[in-house]
Amino acid sequence: MLYFQYTDMQKIVVIIPTYNEAQNIAPIIARVREFEPTIDILVVDDNSPDGTAGIVRSLIAGDVHIKLLSRKGKEGLGKAYLNAFDEVLKDQEVEWVQMLDADFSHDPKYLPQMIAASHKADVVIGSRYVTGGGTVGWVLWRRLLSRFANRYCRTITGMPINDCTAGFILMRASFMREAHLQDINARGHAFMMEIKHRLWKKGARIVEIPVLLEDRHQGASKMSSGVIGEAVLAPWHMRFRK
Repeated sequence: MLYFQYTDMQKIVVIIPTYNEAQNIAPIIARVREFEPTIDILVVDDNSPDGTAGIVRSLIAGDVHIKLLSRKGKEGLGKAYLNAFDEVLKDQEVEWVQMLDADFSHDPKYLPQMIAASHKADVVIGSRYVTGGGTVGWVLWRRLLSRFANRYCRTITGMPINDCTAGFILMRASFMREAHLQDINARGHAFMMEIKHRLWKKGARIVEIPVLLEDRHQGASKMSSGVIGEAVLAPWHMRFRK
């Protein structure tokens, strides 16, 4: 069981999944600390061969608000998040869960805005596709693929969400506990779609705030043909699932 200390106002845990993020993990945690000095952080590491977990352990020695969940091996982003959700949601006092990439594509400077927006919502999405949002440093094919994927998902599922594939999400824990998230088998973009779909179906109030997403600062992208193919089928599964 993992135990967390909390901010004065809300009980929030930021989850950062990692695989070979040794170059990014300390800087991204430092960036979180600039904007949320005492918020709790759970790093979920899939046995990174580059020593990411060791770096986190060294940070824990000087920061009681950081925890590490070490997994046996790489199973994909979806499984890492689900494992983390399972651990975090065991604590009934946790009110909010924030998803955050380690590669700086999600800038922690938006965390205060997302937390503020949560006062009138159950899910807050850092969105590229609302006024004021966008991407920085993305090549043309990636921008076009992302826009198509989001329009495709929105059309098939009927979700009133502009950025269906966003991974920068703050979620109310009570809705997460009711949404049967552990049943999700998808990874990557499909996982992000399905999380939102399940919360939406449970009646969660969803708001999107504009963010600029940058290309990753260090390391290699986790994008693959398998991730893209899964995302093509996922909206149909969601639409026809009973």
